[in-house]
Amino acid sequence: MSDDIVAELCTVLFSLLSRRDRRLRAEQYLRGLLTTPGRKSIRNIAAHLGGAAVEQSLHHFISSSAWDWRPLRIALADYLEHTAAPQAWVIRPIHIPKAGRHSVGVDQHFAPHLGQVFRGQQALGVWLASPELSAPVNWRMVLPEPWINDPKRREQAEVPEGLGAESTEECAVSAVVQMAQRWSIPRRPVLIDLRRGGLSAATGRLAAGGVHFVARISPSCRMTVADPALPGYRAGSLPAQRILELVKGTRTPVAWRDAAHGNTLRTTLASTVPVALPGPAGSRPRRLLLVGEWTNPAQPPSQLWVTGMTHLPVGSLLRIAKLNDRVEEDFARIGDRAGLRDFVGRSFRGWHRHMTLASVAHTAIALGASG
Repeated sequence: MSDDIVAELCTVLFSLLSRRDRRLRAEQYLRGLLTTPGRKSIRNIAAHLGGAAVEQSLHHFISSSAWDWRPLRIALADYLEHTAAPQAWVIRPIHIPKAGRHSVGVDQHFAPHLGQVFRGQQALGVWLASPELSAPVNWRMVLPEPWINDPKRREQAEVPEGLGAESTEECAVSAVVQMAQRWSIPRRPVLIDLRRGGLSAATGRLAAGGVHFVARISPSCRMTVADPALPGYRAGSLPAQRILELVKGTRTPVAWRDAAHGNTLRTTLASTVPVALPGPAGSRPRRLLLVGEWTNPAQPPSQLWVTGMTHLPVGSLLRIAKLNDRVEEDFARIGDRAGLRDFVGRSFRGWHRHMTLASVAHTAIALGASG
């Protein structure tokens, strides 16, 4: 990791903090995240940097101070736009196990990648991703109903007024629509996983917000073929996997970079089909493009997506979809090192401030590793 990169990030981002003491604390906390071994709690960072006096000042800076984390996130995204040439915004869930019950958002959650329920916090990060590197720039916590509907809990955790209960999918869409409408950075296609449902509502909100998307879907998701020249046109509603199997003859080889194996070049087969997705009652079906990838030509498609970017060729769409692998690789390699799961305070604002500075730490490590 280059100290020049850390110094530049401190200059660009922390100049937005109006007070000198906050700028100093922000740099201190960032360098603590980057150099403290093990868990990146405030106590451990303070012990690494200087002891009890440092702990008190850092605790106040993160949990009780009044600085706004949102301008720093926008500036971080703008910095990455100029240094990393991101091609997509990738939404990635993060699951943070917690033993206690007082930290904001702690509840019983289902983790799809684990296939089980866990106790802790569930959040969503929006990552700016290119084939070479990725970094998170925005965060939104999934607040379960017990936290939304309990005035005492809300007050103790300083949950802002106006935040209501959202599903994971609603939370993800809210994060990127807010970015598209309020952040002064170029809009990029959004990668979102909608295999658990909510496809029509989520893609409708994204389209209404002017956000292009590539949404991963379940093979059983039903839709209709929209091109009269293709098989299945008059067959009514069909599972997406079945639609793709009907057009296997149109598959073409697509080359893409495999982030999990050193960005080596790989080639798989892919195809697209114009489809129509049923909308809300009384509305017209929405025209989308179904995308399928085959890692084994003799088997059903291994991954399926839908997108509103019907003008893009299959190769461009598959390479955008593969940026999810870049995020997974970087989260596994850097996320814990930067402290993305290490905040131990109780407050909503404290969590967001920690996640903002941990995102800066992640960016520093990722840029340093990429050269």
